[in-house]
Amino acid sequence: MSEASVFTRILEGEIPSEIIAETDRAFAIRDIAPKAPIHLLVIPKTEQYRDVVSLADGDPSLLAELVALARRVATEAGADDFRLVFNTGPGAGQTVFHVHGHVLAGDLTEGSLVG
Repeated sequence: MSEASVFTRILEGEIPSEIIAETDRAFAIRDIAPKAPIHLLVIPKTEQYRDVVSLADGDPSLLAELVALARRVATEAGADDFRLVFNTGPGAGQTVFHVHGHVLAGDLTEGSLVG
């Protein structure tokens, strides 16, 4: 039996974090190491999908729900425009293998966010 991901542990209250928005199948939190003025995470409640590719293949409606939640939390944070990033695999910077999207907004002209 594998250990629960950090996101499941947050969802279950084992690791403290403020859930800023939630649906039946997904939730959103603030990133603990923000790379932009607004940096939020949208996460499915299931650990079934390792990355966005497996999520798109396995449950496209859940992926659509994550995108809708990303729009909602970005808007609630005061951003009409935002970037939604899914790192897929360790070579792309994925460190938690429970699919999650990074919602980035604010001044994105600095650093590695340009491109």
